[in-house]
Amino acid sequence: MDKNDTPEGDRIAKVLSRAGVASRREAERMIEDGRVKVNGERIFSPALNVTAKDRITVDGAPLAAPEPARLWLYHKPAGLVTSASDEKGRRTVFDDLPEDMPRVMSVGRLDLNSEGLLLLTNDGELKRQLELPSTGWLRRYRVRINGSVSEEKLDRLRKGISVEGVDYQPMQVTFDRQQGANAWLTIGLREGKNREIRRAMAALDVTVNRLIRISYGPFQIGNLEPGEVEEIRPKVLREQLGESDGPKVQRRRPDGSNGAKPGLRGGGGPKGPGGARKQASEAKRSGSAKGTTPDAAKRPGGTGRVFGAKTPGGGDRPGPGSQRPSPKGDRSGPKTDRPTRGGPGGNRGAKSPKR
Repeated sequence: MDKNDTPEGDRIAKVLSRAGVASRREAERMIEDGRVKVNGERIFSPALNVTAKDRITVDGAPLAAPEPARLWLYHKPAGLVTSASDEKGRRTVFDDLPEDMPRVMSVGRLDLNSEGLLLLTNDGELKRQLELPSTGWLRRYRVRINGSVSEEKLDRLRKGISVEGVDYQPMQVTFDRQQGANAWLTIGLREGKNREIRRAMAALDVTVNRLIRISYGPFQIGNLEPGEVEEIRPKVLREQLGESDGPKVQRRRPDGSNGAKPGLRGGGGPKGPGGARKQASEAKRSGSAKGTTPDAAKRPGGTGRVFGAKTPGGGDRPGPGSQRPSPKGDRSGPKTDRPTRGGPGGNRGAKSPKR
């Protein structure tokens, strides 16, 4: 095709996704269902390019101008479905979000019984970008298994394992400690296929009875409580995506007070600008100089705008031996059996998992 024959503008589904209407795939389904009109004409195929001159409506409402891409950290409790709706009537993560949250989409998923860090965004293109394996972001999990497992078996995961015809890429696996009838592991993935950890552990003849995601690339769960949501500063988001600087968002809670900020991990991030990682490193050194681990209020990343926690009762936390990745993912710090105040990241000062 001649270059001059290329239609102007962007595909309609991409435009809808960028405006925060839905993910690109969901937008294509909306188009096929006849819910979208362009210049007054109902369309049924996403194979259409549009420009700023075109008038687009969704369910009769004009398409709003795209908002800047935003990203939130959400501590998903166990028992919620990561879906906009559920045919079985179960509660979803979107039912659990505070009312003052804008419309968001999840970056990837966590199983019904899994918990921990789930990224949320208002931008379909950002969602797609962060979900792509080519992004190379490491996702770390604290995993509790019933029983124990030998290093020889764990080596199968480190080399890559095939389960029922599905090939899984090599995992980063550290055996942390035995705790009664259970054992705790730290596992890092870059791929994240459906129920990957549970299926891989089942192939080793052990059962996962608790699974907590503690980080996704450079973002970690920090001190967020179950059900709590906090927005990442636009500047930090741009740094992690390799984009330019921009204005900061005012840090506040719904009551107007400042809030704690979840941290960043530089070790799991992609190659690119290191501003956020440098800030995290400086925060760590500052805390170390006082003989303490930097608390959440000193770590960069969040705006401090916490949208409210809905903390369910019950459920044990990862016990002594649990690990919170340090801001640069280094291995410094002595081991300790002193429990934290309960965050899934585990013990402060604990030795980080070996890679």
